[in-house]
Amino acid sequence: MQAVLYSIDQGGQGISASATLKGSAVTINVPAIGGTYQGNLNRDATAITGTWTQGSHPLTLNLTRATPETAWTIPPPPPRLKPMPANANPSFEVATIKPSKPGRPGKAFTVRGRRFYTLNTTLDDIMTFTYGIQQKQIVGGPAWMRTDKYDLLAEPAGEGQPNEHQWKIMIQKLLADRFQLKFHKEKQDLSVYAITVGKDGPKLTKSQGDPNGLPGLGFTSIQPAVLNVRNATMADFAGVMQSAVLDRPVVDQTGLSGRYDFTLKWTSDESQFGGMGVRVPPPANNANGPAANNLSAPAANTSDAPPGLFTAIQKQLGLRLKPTKAPAEVLVIDHVETPSPN
Repeated sequence: MQAVLYSIDQGGQGISASATLKGSAVTINVPAIGGTYQGNLNRDATAITGTWTQGSHPLTLNLTRATPETAWTIPPPPPRLKPMPANANPSFEVATIKPSKPGRPGKAFTVRGRRFYTLNTTLDDIMTFTYGIQQKQIVGGPAWMRTDKYDLLAEPAGEGQPNEHQWKIMIQKLLADRFQLKFHKEKQDLSVYAITVGKDGPKLTKSQGDPNGLPGLGFTSIQPAVLNVRNATMADFAGVMQSAVLDRPVVDQTGLSGRYDFTLKWTSDESQFGGMGVRVPPPANNANGPAANNLSAPAANTSDAPPGLFTAIQKQLGLRLKPTKAPAEVLVIDHVETPSPN
């Protein structure tokens, strides 16, 4: 059966979910955020005892049936913004760039309404995002481009909701203005990964999302790795794999058009996530190894661990990921400076 999840403190925008009831066993799956709830309904159907799992950390979550007196009011969803004119060439009206808090974990790129945020991002990170490249496609430049981390907050001038291309145009203008970034492009033969369609064809679900809307790609865990993809093209998928997971550029050679929804789960290794995804072998006679990173711990039952990345892509998506050599565009840094004051 269909269900809708509401996060009351984050507005009235519902998230699609599915629910099943078998005897007293309740299961609710929320694919958009990689979440699963499993519990048991009591005899008079007034309460459920269970756990919520998002990534590899189950949390106890017990539910009680609401009454008209205790039920929260679901706020109305935020009004849908009109899109920015397609021929607009926007710039940010307001933008702040601040050094990130030392020692804070994680990294993020987020759009909320008409605001663009980054958290713990280096200049290399921002360039790979806005130009759709992998870090090895940035040649030259000072070391701080790869080490100094910044938080960025910006809002566009004009009216309307920018599309993905317009957001990236604004970020590119910001880099040129605030970082005085200048570069030229060259072609070089690089070691890459190519995504192709497997021999039995793709196993992908066409997205019902806005074809002009922003894609959603995010990790709920990196060990095991859980990547939730919504309303995304194959190029978007290749982009997140090369920027966050793999150590070389990833090129889309599937020939698949359109946008897709899927969740990919795999056991990451030391070559992925910059080494953060390596699984620490558990001690002898102990199925529970130490935490591999600050995002998630290895699965308690290693016999249930998902396959490695190459096998997971083939079995779960019907695609192939293969290493090869190919000409790739690189950005050669000519000039860059630390960001100017806000």
